[in-house]
Amino acid sequence: MKFSNAVVKHRALILIMAVILMVPAVIGMTNTRINYDMLDYLPSDMDTVKGQNELLSDFGKGAFSFLVIEDMSEKDVSELKFKIEQVEHVETALWYDSIFDLSVPMEILPDEIYSAFNSENSTMIAVFFDTSTSDDATMDAIREIRKLADKQCFVSGMSAMVTDMKDLCEREEPIYVAIAVVLSTVAMLLLLDNWLIPFVFLTSIGMMILLNLGTNIVFGEISYITKALSAVLQLAVTMDYSIFLWHSYHEQLNKSQSKETAMAIAIHETLASVIGSSVTTVAGFIALCFMSFTLGKDLGIVMAKGVILGVIGCVTVLPSLILVFDKVLTKTQHKSLIPDMNKLSGVIIKIFPISLVIFAIAVAPAYYGYYKTDKEVYYNIGESLPEDMAFVIANSKLSENFNIASTHMILTDSNTSPKAVRSMIDEMEQVNGVKYVLGLESVVGSLVPEEIIPESVTEILKSDKWELLLINSEYGVATDEVNAQLDSLNKILKSYDNNGLLIGEAPCTKDMIETTAHDFKVVNAVSILAIFFIIMLVERSLSLPCILIAVIELAIFINLGLPHYMGQSLPFIAPICISTIQLGATVDYAILMTTRYKSERMSGLNKKDAVHTALSASIPSILVSGMGLFAATFGVAVYSDIDMISSMCMLMARGAVISMILVTVMLPAWLMLCDKFICATTIGMKKNKYHHKFKEAFSHE
Repeated sequence: MKFSNAVVKHRALILIMAVILMVPAVIGMTNTRINYDMLDYLPSDMDTVKGQNELLSDFGKGAFSFLVIEDMSEKDVSELKFKIEQVEHVETALWYDSIFDLSVPMEILPDEIYSAFNSENSTMIAVFFDTSTSDDATMDAIREIRKLADKQCFVSGMSAMVTDMKDLCEREEPIYVAIAVVLSTVAMLLLLDNWLIPFVFLTSIGMMILLNLGTNIVFGEISYITKALSAVLQLAVTMDYSIFLWHSYHEQLNKSQSKETAMAIAIHETLASVIGSSVTTVAGFIALCFMSFTLGKDLGIVMAKGVILGVIGCVTVLPSLILVFDKVLTKTQHKSLIPDMNKLSGVIIKIFPISLVIFAIAVAPAYYGYYKTDKEVYYNIGESLPEDMAFVIANSKLSENFNIASTHMILTDSNTSPKAVRSMIDEMEQVNGVKYVLGLESVVGSLVPEEIIPESVTEILKSDKWELLLINSEYGVATDEVNAQLDSLNKILKSYDNNGLLIGEAPCTKDMIETTAHDFKVVNAVSILAIFFIIMLVERSLSLPCILIAVIELAIFINLGLPHYMGQSLPFIAPICISTIQLGATVDYAILMTTRYKSERMSGLNKKDAVHTALSASIPSILVSGMGLFAATFGVAVYSDIDMISSMCMLMARGAVISMILVTVMLPAWLMLCDKFICATTIGMKKNKYHHKFKEAFSHE
């Protein structure tokens, strides 16, 4: 109680400190870099990542793009290429005039090279940057290049996608945070008993969200997914703690002589209850840190930090605000719109055998859908963007005009003989879907002596250590066809140069597919085991963790199984994150009801009355919590044009509702069915059970 009394006594100081902290928080938030490149989160020991680093360090080349130029004369294209080369951080722009003067007919080039860079009304410039794919300088260069040729220039490649993603996120983010706040406020106004308290909650939680986002500066950068979801998730998840404090404070007001005493007791009770509740949520987020695809660590740490800050704010800033605005809050009190749940609880308990049958029937189709959804996810990040986006249009132009769906790069030992490289190129061009392989040996043919190739061109494709080859493929990124193609190309490469590296968007995405498939299993296992042991310690039971996790896992199976039955494909990261987030965030509903059931059972009630009391007392809290999470995420899901964010928010919104329904209907059924087993496997309940049987028998005599 010392801490609680100190908070009440120093409430003015706490609020002053909280306001002061907002200044560095805002500075930290605005100076935290946002990373929009998913491939940046691959493990650093992968060949594709090593290859990208080698390309940058040895060649001075990082990002790469093909520019499709339509309806422009050769002279104007040459002038445009010159302007592009002047753009800061453009390392090289490669076109016909990089090799020959325009006075030399293009027909001198081998047919396959000519057709590779020219179509009926368009031509293509290969551009290398001296900065990495998602570097801010690269994105600035992309924007500058687009301005130079206006509507006649289409910039493809990962950097163009990252640029468009950043611009779209920055436009959308303020709007969907506002949507989350408005819908959460509406939900609280309808479900709570005060017209002003939702705004007090939002002030307290908003401060903690700013503090969370501001402290991210210690990491240097966070992913755009983390930034987009962290505020919404922190709002939804930590709202429960605020509601608990508010209800506890009102309960104590009826028993205490002063509001200060009531608040001190409420803080003490809230801290004891919320710590147990928040630990499961934090464990769910920490489980994401076990992903080798480090986006999980990025999201997991930031969200775990957000929950911890939410708890701190709930027992410091929120009580201080409530006490400061106590008079106004008293005047804005109204009757709760949530009806008495006794009748509904009675009906649910009466039909508990039917609920168990439904549970048993639902498991197989839910798990099948869940299993199939996991197999049907997509990995091509570009698919998550609107069709009218500049990057998507550029990729369509590249595919339509040149039949190029993806570009790979090969780094092979520069000491490899030209004859061996030509032989390797010939073999690679026989691989299904390979349109052509471009290297020095492709250009240096029988008609073009090697001596006349300018040194500036040689430097583009060859260094002291490596020779660079470009492979254009007809197969799109993340398809089965391109992955099979990459296996064949890698096999050929290793037969000529065992240390050669195959890099590019498609090879990196292939690595990402293999990495995240393993991560999904690891994260699921870690989150379930961690939360199992936490519930076991909190409830002091071996059986209750099994029952609680079984109910929430079915909710997860249903939530993630529905996309399969609805014919929807999810972004790859969604099932990994949602299964963990839904388990961590909504198992609290089940813990709340189970703890009350256990308490009532140990106080002497029979199983039916104990479950009935626990259910009727828990439904309002579960309803407010579940609808809060739904409200905070549903609006974002509907609004956002980025499928990665929209899909995850829709899954969270739907998951909250499904978990809410299953905990309310299925958990009481399991408690009724397993009561004897629960009593036998839970510390304190077995002894209490026999004690009450003895009391009943004695009183009967």
